[in-house]
Amino acid sequence: MDNQTGKSFPHAKIKLMAGDVNKITSRRGPMSAAAGFMAKMDRNAAPEVTEKAFDEYHLYTLPRPATLLDRETKQVEFVRATGIPSRALYIYDGVDLDPYRGWNGEALRTQRDYGIQSDTKISVMREFYNSTTNNLGLPLPKGRLRFYRRDADGQMEFTGENEIDHTPRDERIRVATGNAFDLVGERARTDFRESNQEKWVDESFSIKLRNHKTEPVEIRVVEHLYRWNNWKITSQSDDFVKTDAQTMEFHVTVAPNVEKVVNYTVHYSW
Repeated sequence: MDNQTGKSFPHAKIKLMAGDVNKITSRRGPMSAAAGFMAKMDRNAAPEVTEKAFDEYHLYTLPRPATLLDRETKQVEFVRATGIPSRALYIYDGVDLDPYRGWNGEALRTQRDYGIQSDTKISVMREFYNSTTNNLGLPLPKGRLRFYRRDADGQMEFTGENEIDHTPRDERIRVATGNAFDLVGERARTDFRESNQEKWVDESFSIKLRNHKTEPVEIRVVEHLYRWNNWKITSQSDDFVKTDAQTMEFHVTVAPNVEKVVNYTVHYSW
């Protein structure tokens, strides 16, 4: 909370309005506000966080009063939960398409260098459900989510953070918390053939995954079929899952200190 009102609020009762609240600004147009804070003088704060549906949003009352001094920025705890079951997902989305942002799709479909730029980082994502069985179950407003893990000496260590959108109860939350230190991906194109007269492109890739951990891990290899809408996988080393019209995933288990190679060839036509 950032108090720039010119007035201090001792022992203020804090409420949070969460939702995509439309607000007219002086720049002539609607602005979607993620959340708004309200503070008023009240020495008798509720003993715990209360939440209720309010219009099309959710209204929260924070558990403790807080003094907001003029020109002061302050953070207050909104909700705390422990013992939340979660799982780590390792994602290798190696292609780098940024150099071609804004290009015309028809010009790109036969561009030989399109999609050969890649990254070696494998990202870590945390997934859990906002449910009462997971010690949560409170509609969560948009904001920053931090992750901590207790070390062998009992010290809580920070392991990453990210922002979540407004999340109703009983919905899945999946956030990226960083990159895996001991996992490496390598993506390379191994073949490219085209026929402008017959209007097709064949392209082959090799994805190498190296696991330097002491235990096996599953890595989800995300591949984007970005050249054209009409495509077909003509050969592959591993099974894949089609996640949308132009994306597929290989779910690959990689043993410790082993390099696993995933190969595939895609045929585009138009």
